[in-house]
Amino acid sequence: MKVIIIGCGRLGINIAREMDQRGSEVVVIDKDALTFENLGKSFHGTTIVGIGFDRDILTQAGINMADALVAVTSSDEANVVAARIAKFVFRVPKVVARVYDPRKAEIYKRLGIPTISPVAMAGERISEILSFSHLKTVLTIGSGEVLITEVEMTTAFEGKKMEQLEIPNVAHPISLTRNGKTMIATPNQQLEMGDVVHLAVVASMTDRVKEMLK
Repeated sequence: MKVIIIGCGRLGINIAREMDQRGSEVVVIDKDALTFENLGKSFHGTTIVGIGFDRDILTQAGINMADALVAVTSSDEANVVAARIAKFVFRVPKVVARVYDPRKAEIYKRLGIPTISPVAMAGERISEILSFSHLKTVLTIGSGEVLITEVEMTTAFEGKKMEQLEIPNVAHPISLTRNGKTMIATPNQQLEMGDVVHLAVVASMTDRVKEMLK
């Protein structure tokens, strides 16, 4: 997969190294060329000097072919602008922005931008989110046999119907959240990139659901 990382600070470096080791094509953007030295000689990716939300810079980085973008500069505003451009202009399937101010995180989430706290996640954990369909468990039912899970739709499911997320006796869609509004899931609902769907999933079958979501 191709990943663009905006910000070559400590977290950006950790993500870049982790994704590089996993065999991804990695492009790192930062306005300070000196920061790239911290990536180390073993880094096989590409570096670009520039502002991460500059569309010309993003085009140079190959955003049209990118599978994921993560913005982890020291500026909340710059991260969110870059993330919105990636998600809504270039339609990048997986986009994450780092925010320092937790009060802003909920606002950005309503705008359809997944956010991370600089202290809540390590680079390796973020790399997992970028690399795989992220099925987040939000509730367990009974003795843990059934899970209520949350998953954000990528471009792979855009235009498909909710019923295509149904696996008989394994997974059942419950609700759909779009642009901050939540509704009951119905079979004929058409999915859009950025939709958040809650699924009831048999706990022992989560790997099968993750495979479906790839």
